[in-house]
Amino acid sequence: MNATPPAPPPLSLYVHFPWCVRKCPYCDFNSHTLHGEVPESDYIAALLGDFDAQREAVQGRKIVSVFFGGGTPSLFTPQALARLLGELRARLEFAEDVEITLEANPGTIEHGRFAGYRAAGINRVSLGAQSFNDESLRQLGRIHAAADTQRAVTELKLAGIGNFNLDLMYALPNQDLAAALTDIDSAVRLGPTHISHYELTLEPGTVFGGRPPAGLPDGERAFEMQLACQQRLDEAGYAQYEVSGYARTDRQCRHNLNYWHFGDYLGLGAGAHGKITTIEDGFCIERTWREREPRRYLGHSSGAPLRRVVPAEDLPFEFLMNALRLREGFEEGEFKQRTGLDAQALIGSLEGLRARKLLEKSHGNWRASALGFRFLNDVLGEFLVPQP
Repeated sequence: MNATPPAPPPLSLYVHFPWCVRKCPYCDFNSHTLHGEVPESDYIAALLGDFDAQREAVQGRKIVSVFFGGGTPSLFTPQALARLLGELRARLEFAEDVEITLEANPGTIEHGRFAGYRAAGINRVSLGAQSFNDESLRQLGRIHAAADTQRAVTELKLAGIGNFNLDLMYALPNQDLAAALTDIDSAVRLGPTHISHYELTLEPGTVFGGRPPAGLPDGERAFEMQLACQQRLDEAGYAQYEVSGYARTDRQCRHNLNYWHFGDYLGLGAGAHGKITTIEDGFCIERTWREREPRRYLGHSSGAPLRRVVPAEDLPFEFLMNALRLREGFEEGEFKQRTGLDAQALIGSLEGLRARKLLEKSHGNWRASALGFRFLNDVLGEFLVPQP
């Protein structure tokens, strides 16, 4: 008798909205400065066509989380997102407790809009605060001020959306330790359930990548900020559960957790990426992606996305690149469940990293040590497959 194949991993939905009022000089995401009006109706229709083109690959599965990312999704009206969610629910089952997150820029929120988003089905919001220092925001090219973030949080709470994240950056131009801690304290006072705290990095292809701003803290000062801010967050009740994620009890971002546990996700929108696992005819993981340029996407969204089967030899690196971001790490059995591969093939490398104090093991669970967390890229480099 043939054994029953394992169930595929949980399935999330990522929807990308590629427009911003102005592109920030540090941003390397697929975002484009908006010229004129948002093509709202056309883009929603394109997203639905995109979904229909990929629907067969996920038929019969259930959506456990939705993330509207960007760009600036809050440039779209609540009515447009209500239409999109309604049409998607008619096409595929959503989990009863589905988490639906909207990224929002505090500078693009009109009075009363969060109530409309809540009525549309959005139950979690991620606000791009970045800093509570107006001069830092100006240097980062943001279009909002600290008061806009405070006003947006008030609007969120009035709308009944108590589950919200604040994005914060540190190691900003001319920022010292006291200023970084002041940003943490300002964020905590607003009562978010989740705080994303990450270092400003100079990415290739960005304005800052080509022309770094003056006054950036060096590596040692940035690490000092990181440790002090982590301690302040911990004292305020925000536990670090992944590299840049801090949350109150049971308020971790479920959508991101699905990424880190190597779950599946369907990607819709310009430049959106997806990962889909099929098991029935043999274990297979495919990566999908869409045309990045919005106008080209609008003209081609109803066709099949580009696809690439992930070779088995690349799966250990891809799995660990996600799983080792988590403070809790991963269980050996989870590796087989998510990749179809035997974890024994990893043991030699994992034990070698444990001997170097970069990994820790407890009852079959592997995780990065404090040292390994600091040098995670070096840890992951041990699993990269040399390219011919």
